[in-house]
Amino acid sequence: MSTERFAEIRRTTRETDISVKLTLDGTGVAAVDTGIPFMDHMLTLFAKHGFFDLVVKATGDLEVDYHHTMEDLGLTLGEALSRALGDKAGIRRYGSFILPMDEALALIALDLSGRPLLVFDVKSPAPMIKDLDVRLFHEFFQALSVKAGMNLHVRLLAGEEVHHVFEAIFKGFAKALDQAVGFDPRVTGVLSTKGTL
Repeated sequence: MSTERFAEIRRTTRETDISVKLTLDGTGVAAVDTGIPFMDHMLTLFAKHGFFDLVVKATGDLEVDYHHTMEDLGLTLGEALSRALGDKAGIRRYGSFILPMDEALALIALDLSGRPLLVFDVKSPAPMIKDLDVRLFHEFFQALSVKAGMNLHVRLLAGEEVHHVFEAIFKGFAKALDQAVGFDPRVTGVLSTKGTL
């Protein structure tokens, strides 16, 4: 079992250039520059509350739309997570968290099963956060779940202020993922009767 669970990924297309460095067993230190200030905030608190060390540098065609950058951030972070996990030996595999953020309440449940699926049950109280279309968070989590091989459920249970809603979601995701990637000394190999994830 590797002592350091770390990955560095770079994804370059005609639309975006994104690099991600992810350490799963970190201290919550982040340096994030995506060109989308609210996303910088979300990824920074994701690192802090999941105790992940995270470096993200992204440039994209933001003058066209935020879509390409948001989706490619999900793809790159998901690939980094998959690579940092390696063979997933000894991990809990499952994680869940219900997180309150003032009036907002988010439920996150996930399984690092290798079978990607996103269920995103979020009725946002507003369509935009500044100039960011909140529907792009679905694209981000969809791309992340595919590349990470993650079954991810995101459900908003309550929320009236849009900033609080997505902060609750990202913090809850961090806490659930921290559980799932953590080691359980009772697990021999991987937690599956198939013998592989």
